[in-house]
Amino acid sequence: MKEKTQPSKIRERGMERVFNWAINILLLLFGLVALYPLLFVLSASISDPTAVNSGKLLLFPKGFNLEGYKQILKNSWVLIGYRNSLFYALVGTILNLVVTMMAGYALSRKDLYGKKLITLYMMFTMWFSGGMITKFIVVNNIGLYDKWYTLLVLGLVSMYNVIITRSFIAGSIPGELQESARIDGCDDFGTFFRIIVPLSKPVIAILSLYYGLGHWNSYFNALIYLKDKNKQPLQIFLREILVLNQAIDVNSDELESMIERARMAQSMKYGLIVVASLPMLIIYPFLQKFFVKGVMIGSVKG
Repeated sequence: MKEKTQPSKIRERGMERVFNWAINILLLLFGLVALYPLLFVLSASISDPTAVNSGKLLLFPKGFNLEGYKQILKNSWVLIGYRNSLFYALVGTILNLVVTMMAGYALSRKDLYGKKLITLYMMFTMWFSGGMITKFIVVNNIGLYDKWYTLLVLGLVSMYNVIITRSFIAGSIPGELQESARIDGCDDFGTFFRIIVPLSKPVIAILSLYYGLGHWNSYFNALIYLKDKNKQPLQIFLREILVLNQAIDVNSDELESMIERARMAQSMKYGLIVVASLPMLIIYPFLQKFFVKGVMIGSVKG
């Protein structure tokens, strides 16, 4: 005979369905709240500036106007900032990955002499620092102030990411595999490049996302340590427009009045936000599948 379903189990299943529906609705609301600003900015960047300034725009574009994007592409400083940000993000991420992967591999080795002391010394920098003034004095005295490679050196490695890398290598790559490579004649560099790197694609992907976003959104270090505008990233120019409300070369000779320039500056603001966010929005979906795995690395020991 089939067992009859007990009323308590029916109630539990019913409560579980209600709970799942509530969670899905809540996540949907959070998603809409997060998505609305992106859609609004995109719509505002291609809408008639008059409709945007008057508050008529809620979600969908009002009219169609690409003049803001045309002015952005004509502006030399925006293009210089975009070029610099791409350089810092690309070259900086590559350097970050090389140093972080090597440090993580070294700390994952059981035969590393003074491993605990080195780890403690490196982790000390996560908790304590000399402060902004001390850091500025050091950067200035060692000749890093206002150099094109300043941002690359200052953000060369993150101890948090080194710990993630160490945990991944120690927990996901068997030590026997490294020993077999050594028996086959590989030295430490051969083991690293032929065994560790090919098997560490998930952590490399998540580190690329972390470091790439960090470099692309880098603002404070550039503001403090870069004086030459030709070396400054795009975020500095965004600050001048969005925060300080400074209009940058909107070809005033081609505009008829101050009102028109104000309308154009408003349109350029939203267009700049879209242009500045576009690279990361394009790259993120390709790395998103590694995001959760990267965050969970080292969280469970077994």
